[in-house]
Amino acid sequence: MAVSDLIPADVRARLKGLRLASRRISVTHGVGQHHSRSRGAGMEFAQYRAYEPGDEPRQIDWKLFARSDKFFVRESERDSPLVVWVLLDATESMAQTDASRPGWSRLHAAKAQAACVFEVACRQGDRFGLIAINAEGFTVVNAGTGLRHRDQCLHALTQVKAKSDWPSPEACNALWERMRANALVVVFSDGFDEGLLQMLERLSRAGRDIRMVRLLTCEERDFPFTGGHRFVDVETDQTLLTEAPLTRESYLSEFAAAQRALDLRLVSSGIASVSYVLDQPLDLPLQRLFAKGNVPGQELP
Repeated sequence: MAVSDLIPADVRARLKGLRLASRRISVTHGVGQHHSRSRGAGMEFAQYRAYEPGDEPRQIDWKLFARSDKFFVRESERDSPLVVWVLLDATESMAQTDASRPGWSRLHAAKAQAACVFEVACRQGDRFGLIAINAEGFTVVNAGTGLRHRDQCLHALTQVKAKSDWPSPEACNALWERMRANALVVVFSDGFDEGLLQMLERLSRAGRDIRMVRLLTCEERDFPFTGGHRFVDVETDQTLLTEAPLTRESYLSEFAAAQRALDLRLVSSGIASVSYVLDQPLDLPLQRLFAKGNVPGQELP
């Protein structure tokens, strides 16, 4: 998936009405929703630096250009409203697709939705970063601001592959130094790894605002299979042989019950979450998670 393909034009247009905000911090309208300092186009002058491709022309100091015949960008100190982390589940189950659209997996949808988060955070002037996780290691882009940083995050997204399983709790301890208290953490996962759920519960208890998109395939929702089938858990290699018509009713009932139980577990931990199925509009879960008035821990429609 190329960077240019991550956000379709119709989705990009709808993002104009989306605003990221954390309910863990007392916020006010506009810049300075909570206090931290970052470089950007703000009110108090900080320094000059050489112009680089991707900088906005309005940041160029044209008077200095007239004197020096060189482009310099005027950087300022400003209140940074928010630190947004995208936490991407990159385990092998995220490669699951539907037979009706074999080239579009959970991970493809998660990358596109993560790109939407970066786009909105960049527009708001927030700091944002990426952490993609599986047992083979982490892909990390530290929190930053601006168009060039957004492009760095998008490029890193395109390199993430779904493989292996979830890492040990000890391996995840390094995340605590990055996702500090009061950060907004937007999680994209199928929600099937117990280790992930325990980590999110711990992060929520420690003051992070966790918003989770649980990505499901159409086949998981509808179980449209006929005849005999062999189902394989790609992370554990466990298999199940069954006659699909005989299994369908019990599967749908048990799957729905498991999703309800997960909803309740997340709500009780103060985590706002929504389920997303691969045939739904790409931006739907973000619109629901960040609708005005939503608070962590409430059960969303």
